[in-house]
Amino acid sequence: MKGLIVSYRRGRHTMHPKQAIVAVDGIGSRKEASTLVGKHVLWVSPSGKKFRGVIVAPHGNKGRVRVRFEKGIPGQAIGQPVEIL
Repeated sequence: MKGLIVSYRRGRHTMHPKQAIVAVDGIGSRKEASTLVGKHVLWVSPSGKKFRGVIVAPHGNKGRVRVRFEKGIPGQAIGQPVEIL
């Protein structure tokens, strides 16, 4: 399954580089997104470095999910595709 990194999880004054918001292809509601909780996510950087994460919760009502990565992902990752395993 494929997804797209949309943004970091953030607030008004803070950003959490270990957590990202991911839009998943074919998922359009919060109920569908909640079925993905616990699945693993993989993003490979242009240099070949692998960043692994886990879907921890749905985010909003449009089917996006919150992913917690082991290490902080760089800003280059925003707008890039990810693999959901």
